Amino acid sequence: MCELLGMSANVPTDICFSFTGLMQRGGGTGPHKDGWGIAFYEGSGLRIFHDPAPSAQSRIAQLIAEYPIKSRIVISHIRQANVGKVCLENTHPFDRELWGRKWCYAHNGQLDPEIFNWPLQHYFPVGSTDSEYAFCWLLDQIRTTFPSPPEDFATLTDFIHQCCETLRSLGVFNLLLSESTHLFTYCTTKLCWITRQSPFGEARLSDCDVAVNFEAVTTPNDIVTVIATDALTNNEVWSKLETGEMVVFVDGKVVRRLHTTP
Repeated sequence: MCELLGMSANVPTDICFSFTGLMQRGGGTGPHKDGWGIAFYEGSGLRIFHDPAPSAQSRIAQLIAEYPIKSRIVISHIRQANVGKVCLENTHPFDRELWGRKWCYAHNGQLDPEIFNWPLQHYFPVGSTDSEYAFCWLLDQIRTTFPSPPEDFATLTDFIHQCCETLRSLGVFNLLLSESTHLFTYCTTKLCWITRQSPFGEARLSDCDVAVNFEAVTTPNDIVTVIATDALTNNEVWSKLETGEMVVFVDGKVVRRLHTTP
């Protein structure tokens, strides 16, 4: 399995601390050595870095860990390959355009090969993973049902949740997805989050000897939520998503929670 990392914040924020912990799991403290990637939204733009090398040894990953790129939404992924060879085109996160917006997506899990028989109309994979194929299928469903952005975003959220439930019927489907303002998270097996806001305290990473006092690097108005497959710190309480649950974040806050249908 792979691991996911996401962030939603109400102010442009760097993810250096959390990424420093995640990258250790890419061939260091964990087995996810088959590539990694990270995407930063900057307004309507999307800055993405990919590398098929293990993140724990990647010079590019070290740059990301040390260079404070500011963003309000971040999606990252470290890969343990199960479908598709280890190569650049198979590294997450993936992105496509819809409604003049950059959609970004990362998936943790494995789906039944039946996914490759599902028809595609508008979006097609570049690589050979079940993850990217599922992303193309998901955007196809959204584009077909909503040719233009819906006025009521709740309707879109409900629809995306239904699509995730359909994909979960094929196996393990843990997801991070964004169109630049909302961060959609969906859980089949493992996904958790923590929201940091005033009063801030110290956090310590589980995978390396690094700690930060967030009170020294934030303002009282900052709200930053970090989402991960497994908790990245060992001195904080993380909230876990349930199977079939979708949690949507905007500006670091939870705006919708949807649970699995009976």
